[in-house]
Amino acid sequence: MRVSAISFLNPAPLLYDFEHEPRASALARDFKLHYTVPSACAAELQAGTADLGLIPIASLTPEMGVVPGCTIASLYEVRSILLLVKNPHGLVVGDALRSVRTIAADAASRSSQAYVRILMEHFHGVHAAFQEMPANHPQSSVHMLAQCDAALLIGDPALLARERRAEIDPKDELLWLDVATMWRSLTGLPWVAAVWAVRPEALGGENVTAERLTEVCIASRDAGMAHIPQLVQEWTPRLKMAPTTIHHYLTENIHYVLDEDCKKAILLFRKLAAEIEALPEMTSLNLLG
Repeated sequence: MRVSAISFLNPAPLLYDFEHEPRASALARDFKLHYTVPSACAAELQAGTADLGLIPIASLTPEMGVVPGCTIASLYEVRSILLLVKNPHGLVVGDALRSVRTIAADAASRSSQAYVRILMEHFHGVHAAFQEMPANHPQSSVHMLAQCDAALLIGDPALLARERRAEIDPKDELLWLDVATMWRSLTGLPWVAAVWAVRPEALGGENVTAERLTEVCIASRDAGMAHIPQLVQEWTPRLKMAPTTIHHYLTENIHYVLDEDCKKAILLFRKLAAEIEALPEMTSLNLLG
């Protein structure tokens, strides 16, 4: 089974067994991983060049099977989905958002852009134009804000921007808005980014049944959550970020269990996205089993 995975910090616990012994060698006989950005995971699954993908919920289709139990979500603050808004006059959040006309957006995730569109259009009545720009450099946010009223950063670039806040915003003229926190305050539900999705036709045979795939993914999630200190040690030199920040992110900011509230959040997200004509609506999830 060809697996398209995300090359960010946040899925590290979900991928633990695929990347670490004693399970990695055995799983490698049935699963072949490669790494990319969230939007590319979805494209590969839709094109049939991957069989299993950790994909943004914006890219889910009714035909895709959703692996139960696993997600990348946040119950309150996520830290890694960051909306920076110019606010030199010190306006309150609502007034500052209503002044936004252009948003520079990291092209790596369709879900994040759709969330921001919902927050802006549905809840604040603002129709801003999005301009996709790369955000893979520590100074990317400065470049993005030089051309637009706001900048959307996701994943590791957002975490690194927070670490460099004094450098990016020396005059304290930006609003640093956590998108998950905004979503939670407006809907009362978790913010959900991604799920494991599978092409149903890729399932079958003795090696990769729906039951075994679910067991493998949940076991990997549980192993990752039990080995957070090891993951912190591995990721600290990669991100050049304080180990305490990484530990807090993996244990407090990200929620890895696809529970009932997360399922409700996915369907509400797709309903609201459909209302603003950003995405087609989904009325149910095609959960394996």
